[in-house]
Amino acid sequence: MPRKIRDRADARGCLEAWEDSGMSLSSWAHAHDIDGRSLHCWKLNLGERRKPEGFLELLNTVDEPIEPMKRSTARYTVRFDGLEVEVGDGFDETTLARLLKVVTQC
Repeated sequence: MPRKIRDRADARGCLEAWEDSGMSLSSWAHAHDIDGRSLHCWKLNLGERRKPEGFLELLNTVDEPIEPMKRSTARYTVRFDGLEVEVGDGFDETTLARLLKVVTQC
């Protein structure tokens, strides 16, 4: 059974070795007996931590109008196993639950 990535340092080492190999991520992971899904999640996780350059345009893909953001003074931060999620008073529980489900599958 392929092994999962242990931690951030393990992920960085594997990702550097994969990038140097010229192979596809799944082929490299298979050749090194590493769980490709685990490595892919770490790739996404570590890649998301880079600060974007310039502006990022967000589009509403739902047919419902977007309500203006309400100012909220309360912030809630949940930290677990190296992950951090911060929400305000008006967070949507369904969206948060869906996000946490995706994250925990990595």
